[in-house]
Amino acid sequence: MRIDIVTAFPDLVRGPLEYSILRRARMRGLVDIRVHDLRDYTTDRHRQIDDYPYGGGSGMVLKPEPIFRCIEAIQAEAARQGQTIDEVIYLTPDGQVFTQELATRLSLCQQLILLAGHYKGVDQRVRDALVTMELSIGDYVLSGGELPALVVVDAIVRLIPGVLGDASSALSDSFQDGLLDAPVYTRPAVYRGMAVPEVLLSGDHQRIAAWREAQRLEKTRQRRPDLLEKLELTTNDE
Repeated sequence: MRIDIVTAFPDLVRGPLEYSILRRARMRGLVDIRVHDLRDYTTDRHRQIDDYPYGGGSGMVLKPEPIFRCIEAIQAEAARQGQTIDEVIYLTPDGQVFTQELATRLSLCQQLILLAGHYKGVDQRVRDALVTMELSIGDYVLSGGELPALVVVDAIVRLIPGVLGDASSALSDSFQDGLLDAPVYTRPAVYRGMAVPEVLLSGDHQRIAAWREAQRLEKTRQRRPDLLEKLELTTNDE
């Protein structure tokens, strides 16, 4: 899988790619992540990538020219190599909310382009002509789309077969099947008077599975009843 990240602040993106699961996935050749600096696609000596908004107002807007040049260059390279770009994703607060279900679907793609907005966003013509999907990681506003882009990349890459040492780990994560995850414990069995639930020490895998399922349902009921309602609606539709 290949992921291209288009940004005005490449160093903000490159750092996290050098650690943990993302680094291991890249080193093992399971994902190819490339970061593109928008300033490399400017033509003026000041390498200007933003300008004032038409009609007035505060803030700056990312100009269309460098974005078009960058994304079209990536598309042209993909075409020469016979690759398919599945989605051009723009990270924006007014986009569709990113979910585990969507992460799973995107993890099956061949190539993705992620465009990180900044300042007041990008010129609308970029969204109209180039972007195929707009994503938000929550109902709040950040300084730019770089951190959301990294969130999306991390959520997708860990689902690629072979990235995690234990493939079943991702399948049991919260939201993977519509429920939150059960509590987890490790050694020691008793710490400061707090004991691990007896069932987890029993070695009875059937009882353990039943306990975990009950815990998942109860946690979801308490913290995210909306997820249970959604799950019930889906079951009834089937």
